[in-house]
Amino acid sequence: MTAALQSFDEIPFIQRNGLKLYARRYRARHPSPEDARGRTRPLLCLAGLTRNSRDFHEIAINLSHGPRARDVYTLDSRGRGHSDYDSNWRNYTVPSEMQDAVDFMIARGLEGAAILGTSRGGLIAMVMAAAQPGFLGPVILNDIGPVIERDGLSRIASYVGRTPLPRDWKEAAALVRDMNGTAFTAVPESEWEPIARQLFNDRQGRPAPGYDAKLGQAFSSIDGPIPPLWAQFDALKHIPVMVIRGLNSDLLSQATVEAMRRRHPDLTELAIAGQGHAPWLRDKASTSEIRRFLERTDQS
Repeated sequence: MTAALQSFDEIPFIQRNGLKLYARRYRARHPSPEDARGRTRPLLCLAGLTRNSRDFHEIAINLSHGPRARDVYTLDSRGRGHSDYDSNWRNYTVPSEMQDAVDFMIARGLEGAAILGTSRGGLIAMVMAAAQPGFLGPVILNDIGPVIERDGLSRIASYVGRTPLPRDWKEAAALVRDMNGTAFTAVPESEWEPIARQLFNDRQGRPAPGYDAKLGQAFSSIDGPIPPLWAQFDALKHIPVMVIRGLNSDLLSQATVEAMRRRHPDLTELAIAGQGHAPWLRDKASTSEIRRFLERTDQS
């Protein structure tokens, strides 16, 4: 399939240790030259622990078209999607993946870009803000905050690296629905196969693993609860932040969102009913709110 038909360009990126990482660029498509005159900030999307660039396909197409269109980039972290697996599973860490993202941004001239980070992608954004002050533009945290709930961590630990490989896409849709349906009550039956195609790679028309199973070893090596990341969140104080929470989330609590609001002077909140951790961002309502936030902050 050509890039034109895909609506994106594929970008190979070699990170500093030689791993080939997969990225996409959705070029801004303006309906007229006049619409292209207003400056829009590019957006980099970073996926969750076991998720990848495909997570953002729908929202990337939406944000890269129409008035106030913007370039949207997505990046598969090492060991996810179409990026190389790391030969040492101990390198599957937030700091390592943050450095990969920083290097990618520098290589593409994306200093000051906005970040949309789902779950682990949001952790990467917070750590990046603390490690590289002034490097980031506005940040959208999708169902992640400085305090990570133990129940959510336990649920994630129960499946990372252990999910069976479906034989076909119908079976994949059923598996993903069975794993997520209780928390994602707003997702219609017709959406489960497209979501499954986000999570699994496609190999000759059949589902293939979408991430390195050794991520399970990296995740299980975490000793005890993750300490609060308030210092990293506070590094975002000088840039606009949006926090998205699925109302059925078991990883980000409402109490944490309220504490984030008290600490951040320019925090926008979005609650998504009928979704858990982490919202898929495939619906028109959440896409519209994200677009509104980005347009408001383009000149900040």
